[in-house]
Amino acid sequence: MVSEGTGRSSKLGTTVTETPDAWTAVREIDRRVRVAAFEFLRKQTELHGETLPRTMLAEGFILDGQRVPLIGPQGIFKPAALPEVPLSITTVPEVEQRARPYEDEIGDDGLVRYRYRGSDPNHRDNAGLRLALQRGTPLVYLYGIVPGEYMPIWPVFIVGDDPTTLSFSVAVDLKETLAVSPVEQSGAVAEARRSYITRLTQQRLHQQGFRKRVLRAYQERCAVCGLRHSELLDAAHILPDGHPKGEPIVPNGLALCGLHHCAFDRSFLGIRPDLMIEIRADILRESDGPMLVHGLQGFQGVRIAVPGRTELQPDREFLAERYEMFRKTG
Repeated sequence: MVSEGTGRSSKLGTTVTETPDAWTAVREIDRRVRVAAFEFLRKQTELHGETLPRTMLAEGFILDGQRVPLIGPQGIFKPAALPEVPLSITTVPEVEQRARPYEDEIGDDGLVRYRYRGSDPNHRDNAGLRLALQRGTPLVYLYGIVPGEYMPIWPVFIVGDDPTTLSFSVAVDLKETLAVSPVEQSGAVAEARRSYITRLTQQRLHQQGFRKRVLRAYQERCAVCGLRHSELLDAAHILPDGHPKGEPIVPNGLALCGLHHCAFDRSFLGIRPDLMIEIRADILRESDGPMLVHGLQGFQGVRIAVPGRTELQPDREFLAERYEMFRKTG
């Protein structure tokens, strides 16, 4: 709380004294900025897809003649248009072989553990998220997919604060809940729903991150046929997702078009550790028209295209293990 006689923002760019009417005005400003931010993100994701460029998020939108960016240099961000509570929290993109400055994770309860800024629990950014917890204020979570691209998730809520681990607990909720009161957003049913949605969202974030990193490494081309349309490309796991070594890292990935991804997963097509393609013997003997000839049979003995940087190329041990699976199937 500020001392008596100090001011607060009542509308964008002005201040008022701390009175009940002033607090109402402050809350209204907060509500209008968030509603506008959520609507901006809805429109942009409808136009551009699930991920947005950082430049667009930093540019933001105009409200009452004032620019409102959604992302800043720090992970916990409050634009000048907001009086007290931050608008967004950010996890920076993962870069191969480089640790993130803050590694956020999912706890056993299905909630995101979002690290404090620094080690001082009372830093103004941490205090801002604590205020979001107290008031049940919805935020935007900007998850870095690859450098320069973020996936916005909203609404998210701060639902826990643990100074011993220097972290907040963050839950994702349905957009429909923005229309209900904070009281209706609490309780065991709401907690279970948020935990479930947060887990699903985290899986989606990791899948999208893996896809973007792999496609970028392969310059958005199918490693088998060279197709360049990113909309038709997937990030295929060399060792499957459930495998002990099946991590979502670029050396365990291949950029493949839909046809060759399916053929690889179903063992119609195998890739040897020397990067040469093998088509299953019975598929080579089949006669089923030009699609089979040009789509699969014609790639027998062809070398796949791989990234130029050694650290981004397929792991040869992973390929060897997957190739053995292919041979047993054949």
